[in-house]
Amino acid sequence: MEVPQLVRERLGDESVEGTVSLGDEDVVCVTPTRTFVYRGEGLLSDESVSVYAHDVERFDVSEGRRKTKFVFEYVEESDSFTVPGDRAETVLKLLLGGILHVAGVTVDGESIGDVFSFSELTLVVTSNRLVKHVGASVWDEDFEEYPYADVTGLSFEEGSVATQVVLSVEGRPHRIKAPSEKARTVERALKQALFAYHDVDSLDALNEKVGEDDAEPEPDDEAGSLSLDDGISPLAGPRVRPRTRVRTRRTSAPLRSRRARRGTPSGDRHPTSTGSVEPTRPAAPGRARVLPGPKLPLGPTRTPPGPIPSARRPSGKASPPSTPRISRR
Repeated sequence: MEVPQLVRERLGDESVEGTVSLGDEDVVCVTPTRTFVYRGEGLLSDESVSVYAHDVERFDVSEGRRKTKFVFEYVEESDSFTVPGDRAETVLKLLLGGILHVAGVTVDGESIGDVFSFSELTLVVTSNRLVKHVGASVWDEDFEEYPYADVTGLSFEEGSVATQVVLSVEGRPHRIKAPSEKARTVERALKQALFAYHDVDSLDALNEKVGEDDAEPEPDDEAGSLSLDDGISPLAGPRVRPRTRVRTRRTSAPLRSRRARRGTPSGDRHPTSTGSVEPTRPAAPGRARVLPGPKLPLGPTRTPPGPIPSARRPSGKASPPSTPRISRR
């Protein structure tokens, strides 16, 4: 498609990498650093050119019933333009190609293959890498990229609602969920890009070529390494508790009491102050047995003043009432 004269006058040293017709005389022209939107002459307006730089802080897309709006947010301002809905996909590829190139994500000669937007997930399949962005906007500085040169495996796990794309990079799997109705398109785009990059023609051939060796690395024999013998229990299998010894401390008084009840001498292992223990006498009925204990030093005793009342043992029968004496004069 021919580039309008008004656009060529503002290109400078840049060259147009892609053009998209918007109907009538309106055209979108994209260079590596800028996007030119040409509006042809109409009944109520003259021809015009609007320029949108690709060094954005944030880029977003708003889809309507008939038109799609592209929003460029810069540090101090924002700008936007609209295109017909049936031309939005083609324009989006060209815009993201320029934005990623200015941001340093892609290199010269790297092209955009497909762009997928699922709610807050955006996938950009280029000729050299897969770019993933998660967020409300289509693009900002918070993104992840997976170069095809570092890919070590590709597989797909189908589900009832979504399909998971398992892309292994340097041996580490990364899972990306795609809706079931778009899963086939995503799978076809990724296969086509990876097959072309690694020069293979099937998924099995790709995994065989880029897959890592199955040999496990040798364990580290350094002194600071940990093993299961260092007191760490494995996560699986029965838990083995370490054996611990608990020492109990016993006093000599209970030991002498038990031997006093048995009437056995203490022996040489547990000597007492007298060298022997007197045999115990049977306790009288109704009285508790008092076991001999350690002798305590006796001090002076004090007798409380006044008579000591005698203790009476209550009996089961009540005493008869006493008869009062009547004195006669």
